[in-house]
Amino acid sequence: MEKKLTHKKRNLGKILILIIVSLGLAYFFIPTFNSKVNGIFMLFRSMSIESVAGYIRSFGIYAVLVSFLLMVFQSVAAPLPAFLITFANAAIFGWWKGALLSWISSMTGAALCFYIGRILGRDAVEKLTSKYAMASVDGFFEKYGKHTILVCRLLPFVSFDFISYAAGLTSMGFLEFIVATGIGQLPATVVYSYIGGMLTGGAQMIVTALLILFAITVLVFMFKQIYNERQKKSKK
Repeated sequence: MEKKLTHKKRNLGKILILIIVSLGLAYFFIPTFNSKVNGIFMLFRSMSIESVAGYIRSFGIYAVLVSFLLMVFQSVAAPLPAFLITFANAAIFGWWKGALLSWISSMTGAALCFYIGRILGRDAVEKLTSKYAMASVDGFFEKYGKHTILVCRLLPFVSFDFISYAAGLTSMGFLEFIVATGIGQLPATVVYSYIGGMLTGGAQMIVTALLILFAITVLVFMFKQIYNERQKKSKK
């Protein structure tokens, strides 16, 4: 049984590597694909909810699928801001439909990151993120253990895809991971979708700025806590 699981894991690993390599080659050698991907990165860098919503709307009947793929993309290409898509979904599809779409697509993205970490290992994850980011995330798991997932998912507007990758590198089971992710992410996703669906113009920009500021503050605080804990351990 164990040999079958190992063989299956290797096969999945080969498939993931093939997909990643294929996408990488397409990015460097197919100008149209390169332009599309760079355009998506610029879209996220704009930090404009209206721009993201306009981009999704431009696909007409395929808007739901594009939104879904964008959320999965931002999960793998950490740390792009997921809350832009959450707000855009609320503006396009209404708050509760937008919340459902954002929740399902973010769960899919989290699951993909988890399995990339689980199957391809730390070296591959560090190439997709960075050694510094993963070293920092290690501290979260040392400090909060299995509660790390739940704590981080309570803040869905912060890109915590690093946590999904890191969870795949631990002994944590997928079911435990996905349940904690779902429970932690759903309430806040609903709240921010409801708020996002009512915001327009200047109010939207102000809330976006506040969310970014709060996200940075939370990250700085958590990294400071991790640094202090490591300093204490090194002194001991």
